[in-house]
Amino acid sequence: MKRRSTVQTSSKKARRIGSTRDRNGIWCSRPHTEVLGPNAMRERQVADAQHLEDRINEMDAAELRHFQDLHELPDSNAEDNDLEDWAMYDNVLDGTQQVDISHEGGELAALNAMRSDMAKGQHKRRRRVDYRVRRQRTELRNKAFEKEMPEMTQAYMDWQYREAHGQALPVEETGDSGWCHIRVIDVFATSSKRVVIPTSDTIVTALVRQGLIPCAPSNPSVCVTLQALELFRVVNLRSPHLSIHAFVKTLCDLHGVPFKRYLSTQFSITHDVHLAIRASVDSIVQAALRRDSPDWRLRHACPACTYKLKDEKELLFSLLFTMDGNDSLKRLVQYVLDDNGEPLRTREALDTRELNNDLYMASKEVDQWADEAFQDLMGDDFSQSTDVDPSSPDYNPCVDRWQNMKDNVTKRMWGIFDETVAKCGYLKDNAVDHSLLTKLYRAKYPLAVVAKMLRVFGKDLGGGYDIGCKFKSTLMRTPLADDVRDLNYSSLVGSFHGHAHRRLCQLSHLATYIKGLGLEDLEGCERAFSKSNAMAAAIRHSSTFHRRQAIDSYFKHNDDAEVFANLTIFLHDNYKQALDILQSGPTSLTQAMLDLRIADTAIFEQWREEEKVYLQGLSKEPMRETLQMEYYQKLVNLAAASHSLDAARNTWIQLGPSTAAAGYQSHDLSIEVARRKALALYEKDLNLVLDLETKLEIMTRWTPECEEWRQAGDLVAMRRYQRALDHVEGLIVARMFELTKMNMSKTGYKERKHLSKALQTRSQAIRTALDSYNAAARALTIPRRQLQWKEVVEYAFLSDFDLLRDARQDVSSKLWATPAGRLAMDLHYKIKHAREEVGRLNVEIRRVATFVRDEDRYLLHMETQLQTEDAHLAHQVALFRARRGCFNHEHQRRLIKISKLEGFTGTIVPGDAVESGPGEAASVWGMQDPVVGHGAGDVPSVSEDSEDEDVPEDQQDADAVAEEEDTDEELARTLDSVLSVAFD
Repeated sequence: MKRRSTVQTSSKKARRIGSTRDRNGIWCSRPHTEVLGPNAMRERQVADAQHLEDRINEMDAAELRHFQDLHELPDSNAEDNDLEDWAMYDNVLDGTQQVDISHEGGELAALNAMRSDMAKGQHKRRRRVDYRVRRQRTELRNKAFEKEMPEMTQAYMDWQYREAHGQALPVEETGDSGWCHIRVIDVFATSSKRVVIPTSDTIVTALVRQGLIPCAPSNPSVCVTLQALELFRVVNLRSPHLSIHAFVKTLCDLHGVPFKRYLSTQFSITHDVHLAIRASVDSIVQAALRRDSPDWRLRHACPACTYKLKDEKELLFSLLFTMDGNDSLKRLVQYVLDDNGEPLRTREALDTRELNNDLYMASKEVDQWADEAFQDLMGDDFSQSTDVDPSSPDYNPCVDRWQNMKDNVTKRMWGIFDETVAKCGYLKDNAVDHSLLTKLYRAKYPLAVVAKMLRVFGKDLGGGYDIGCKFKSTLMRTPLADDVRDLNYSSLVGSFHGHAHRRLCQLSHLATYIKGLGLEDLEGCERAFSKSNAMAAAIRHSSTFHRRQAIDSYFKHNDDAEVFANLTIFLHDNYKQALDILQSGPTSLTQAMLDLRIADTAIFEQWREEEKVYLQGLSKEPMRETLQMEYYQKLVNLAAASHSLDAARNTWIQLGPSTAAAGYQSHDLSIEVARRKALALYEKDLNLVLDLETKLEIMTRWTPECEEWRQAGDLVAMRRYQRALDHVEGLIVARMFELTKMNMSKTGYKERKHLSKALQTRSQAIRTALDSYNAAARALTIPRRQLQWKEVVEYAFLSDFDLLRDARQDVSSKLWATPAGRLAMDLHYKIKHAREEVGRLNVEIRRVATFVRDEDRYLLHMETQLQTEDAHLAHQVALFRARRGCFNHEHQRRLIKISKLEGFTGTIVPGDAVESGPGEAASVWGMQDPVVGHGAGDVPSVSEDSEDEDVPEDQQDADAVAEEEDTDEELARTLDSVLSVAFD
């Protein structure tokens, strides 16, 4: 077999004699072992040859003669002698060669034994010893593949072009070309193939040109077909649960061979090479389309949000996005520990590969917002936070409720998990468009996200974050504060997470009350994470590179195949939802206002301001009242200590003088100790009472008969009541979240059982807490209403608890505090936001219609232009256009469906985009000889009956059945949630 010369990448373990000191400090010679690479081996050989030459030159005649005698070689090669002996033995055994036989015999048996031993030696397989460590082998292999990546990319594009056009590979075997035998792994079979290697190709590029990906960059023996690798890539993206290990076992079952672990390693290598080639092709395509500028993907991620048109209505929020951290995609890191248990280094193998894309934020962009990076710049202004001090005007009432608002909790987490994933995305596209990935728990990560969003998109942005209230105060204490004010950035809280915030926080940050949000709930990340969590098990223990590669591939595929595909579905459903609210909402609101005797909807804004002022008064307890309650409690403690001291003293006095003179016995000694202990406690409480009397300037000590004692007792009873209320509220919060998680799709059976048991335990805890609350409520001077189990478990929002916290005034007579009043106020804001939603959707629907038209024509124009320059590149642009345009017909059909909705007030006639620079879809209108098509203002050309056109009848029936099943599943989930509450 003729093979082409390749670069040798092996290493060697060498032993040398060196000088070193022993334990006694005496110099001695000892052998040392070291691993030498290719360059080091060549240098060592040159040095050894020079050293030998110097030694020979120093020898005298006698020494030189002895040296030559020792190194004199025989005339014949040892291997040739072995072959001659083998032939002699065969001649003796077959009778052609005579041999003398002794009287005793046994010569033939000896010759036969010698022949067997020689045969074993000839057939013995010599094992090649590789002295490289795994880190070196992996790094050398990756660098070798990386070196040939440009040629492999061109070979891959050539293979795809020939496959699409049905052209065979024109390979002619010449005298200079090489060839090799390769074991080819396909989906249903394994075969051996003879591959010709042209003089213009290396082994790797020749294999890729024939649709094969090798497992090694030099002298490969096993390859996997591109069809098998593409099958795994797509299936894995659609079902991230499927790992390489499981897929390789599937191939083994199909091939009828036992599974070996090294097969997974080989397939993993080829999968990495395949993804690297695809990424390289994508970079070439984006450069050809003039879309390789920094942040291009971020600026064009969502056409409904970023493809702005001329003369369109200006929105209050130019762009909405959400950000959140995902616990499920954490990656565990394992360290090698020293003798003291401190981490020395990670156990992870060396892999210096990095993803070359803008889906991930660079580390330097994030690290510049670390505490230590700008704390020196800000001084004590950053380190001294006032939002955790109840006496501060900037006090945040939600700090105690959210764990990720506490720095000590997040700092502990980073000792276990090396990375978590967070996602920042745009709304209005069925969930979010995954644009930025970074770690998001400590403050620097969301700060880095906001900094980049402000730099790329500018003013009037709205960012949803589950702790947006706390994050807002953090922003104002960083160097971003000026940009936040100048660019009018709004830090918001999503609807789901917002209902776990204090009511005072909700009135300022909750999506329900923010003008301009429409019906957006700012919870897109939660919906996206519920899908991406499927790959958590596969990447939890993977390397840094493979983890990021998996996340990158998943979200890019999800953007193209899910988010963009469902964009018009999302717009249609939102428009229909808003119209339904506007149709039924005003009638219900009018009836509710009549029942409440309200004439104008302006009263709802006044109610919200009154509630905010009221809750602000509750959030701050006057310092004098606090000291008075403490003084009251110390007086109660002093009275109890005085009673205990009197009892201990009376017992002690009963011991007569004769007992004291005779000496204390053990029982008598315990009485003495009890008296001294009671005296110490009394003196301690007395000192505290005296200190408080001085601080409060009390001249006469309070007694149970005075008015001050009674008032302070009421305050203490109210505090006890509020603490009991806090306990009940906390249990209800956990119950709400667990109910939501248990009824959420893709929640596993074991997790559901675990949540079910937790709910049963929590139900008993709620009943116990209710008993304590009701006892505290009855102890008040004006007893509060008793809470019943059925009433509490039906609380949907935590704001219902805040109205029970009245400490100094009764608001039960206020309309905004009644259940009917609160429902009417929420309905008012819902109708108001539905009108805002219609206005925003009218803008976004026209943006999408324009983008679909412009993007298809731009890509078609670029494909036509590249046909004469580079047919292979033009084919890649055609494939990209096919992926982007396969949903255009569905988008046009749904846009027409939206225009036929009763109450639609917008237009689906495409407009003119604001941006028309290089790479922009709208730039096609300024190019020479644009592709012939519809005019700039044409309506999407889809017939009226296009929804059922060219669709078989059985497919229509299947679609109808699927829609009915989705409806039944939603009803089942609702019933399951109701039954879970009812049976608790």
